[in-house]
Amino acid sequence: MFVVSLIAPPSGEGLDPGLAEAFRGAMGGGDVLWLAPGEAAEFQVAGGDAPGPEVAAEARARGVDLNVVPAANRRKKLLLADMDSTMIEQECVDELADAAGVGPGVAEITERAMNGELDFERALAERVALLRGVPLETIDHVIGERISAAPGAEILVSTMKANGARAALVSGGFTVFARAVSELLGFQEARANVLGVENGRLTGKLEGTVLGPGAKVEALDGMATRLGIGAEDVLAVGDGANDIGMIERAGLGVAMRAKPVVAERARVAVNHGDLTALLFLQGYHRREFVD
Repeated sequence: MFVVSLIAPPSGEGLDPGLAEAFRGAMGGGDVLWLAPGEAAEFQVAGGDAPGPEVAAEARARGVDLNVVPAANRRKKLLLADMDSTMIEQECVDELADAAGVGPGVAEITERAMNGELDFERALAERVALLRGVPLETIDHVIGERISAAPGAEILVSTMKANGARAALVSGGFTVFARAVSELLGFQEARANVLGVENGRLTGKLEGTVLGPGAKVEALDGMATRLGIGAEDVLAVGDGANDIGMIERAGLGVAMRAKPVVAERARVAVNHGDLTALLFLQGYHRREFVD
C-alpha cells in the first residue's frame, strides 16, 4: 500500500475537507486521515504511481504539495540534511561574500552551481578564492546577524530526535557555519568543508578533502552503517544539484523548495509547506510535534 500526502502552507487555511475529498476521489483512495486541520491530510491507495497530470496540475494550482510515499517504514531513523537554503534561509557563502564586498560574483557562481550548470568542486574553489583576505571577524558577523533558521527547522529536528532518530547536517558549505547552525537547530553532528585560515584571515583555499555530491552519498551510507540501519531508513533533504545523489539514495528523499534540476529527479518534493512537511510525510500528527 501507498499513502497520498496532501500538505498546504502552515496557515491552516489551504486544505479544506472538500478539496481533500476531491483528490481522494480522483485517485481512488481510502478514507481521508487528517494530520493537521487545514494543513495536512492523507489517504491510502493501492499503487504507488505518480498522480495523473490533471490531478498534479490541480494540486499546484491550489498550492498543495501532493506526494505518494510507501505506507510501510514511514518514520525514518536518520535525518540527513543540507544546510544552505534548506535548513537555513540563506546561502552562507553568498552572505559572507556580500559582507566582504565581493557578493555579485560569488552569488552568480552559487546560483549556477546549485542549478547543476557548473562542476561543484570547481565552482566552490572559484568562490573561495574570491574570499581571500576576509577577516574571521566578518564570519562571526555573518553568523550573528545574517543567518536564520528556515521555518519549521527546529521542530523537524526536535521531533525526529525525540522519536529516536539521529540528525546530521551534511553541507557543501563551510564548517564554521555548519557548527553554528548545528548548535542552533540541535543537530548531533555536522560535516562541511574547511576554510583555510592564516593570521586571522581566509587564505582563499580549502583544507582537506572537498565535501561534494559524492561525499554526501558516502556520508549517508557511512552513517547508516554505523547506526545499523539501511538507506531505506534515511530521510535526506536538500535543494541544490549537489544534493541529488543523497536524495535519490535515501528511503525518503525530499527536494525542498528546490532548483528545477533537483525537483525533476526527486520522488518527493515540497514547494508550499515548510520543513514540518517532512514530519507529515512520515505520518506524524501535528499534536506529536516537539517545539
